[in-house]
Parts: sequence; C-alpha cells; structure tokens
Amino acid sequence: QVQLVESGGGLVQPGGSLRLSCAASGSDFRINTMAWYRQAPEKQRELVATITRGGSINYAESAKGRFTISRDNAKNTVYLQMNSLKPEDTAVYYCNAPDIRVPTRFVEVWGQGTLVTVSS
Repeated sequence: QVQLVESGGGLVQPGGSLRLSCAASGSDFRINTMAWYRQAPEKQRELVATITRGGSINYAESAKGRFTISRDNAKNTVYLQMNSLKPEDTAVYYCNAPDIRVPTRFVEVWGQGTLVTVSS
C-alpha cells in the first residue's frame, strides 16, 4: 500500500513564502504524475500544479509566477514552493498521485492534506 504524507503547511503573512513537501512511502511502486490540489473553505477542490516523472509541468493560472512545483524521483517526493502568498491562497493543500504503478495495476492515492493559512 502506498501512502502520501504532506508537510510544511502553517500560518504565514501575506507576501510570505512556504514550501510544502509530499513524500510517498510503501513498497514496489513507481509514480508517474504527482500533483498538488487545494481546497479553500466552502469551495471545491482545485488543481494547483502537476509534474510528470520526466519533469513536464503545468500550473493553474492562480499559481503561475508565484508557485514552483518540483520533485525528487529518488526520494519519491514532490515539493511546492509558494511565494508572494495571498489571503486567497488559504486552503488545505493535498498531494495527489493519480497513476501509481504497483506490480499489476495502477492506483490513485491522495495525501491527508496540510493547512496553509495566509493572514496578518
């Protein structure tokens, strides 16, 4: 069974920065795409950024120019560097891996989420 565990959330002032991490653990798996989503209070979960195993990246419009997604394949870890944070970035941020190859099939896994609060 593969698990994703996020870390790095917290309270930050507007204009500040945070770096989220998401580490995958388990046995006999290979992750292709990794992604960050977020869900603000009373809003639907939305995609923030994705990165493939080969390094192809896509960002939501709200993340372009401020957020940077990266990954370390050897550590099965994905990062989200968030700069110039705004109050509207306040949300629970979730790590997602939609196509993890376990020996005989593909599975999707979500992390438990980490809360980011941007407030003065």
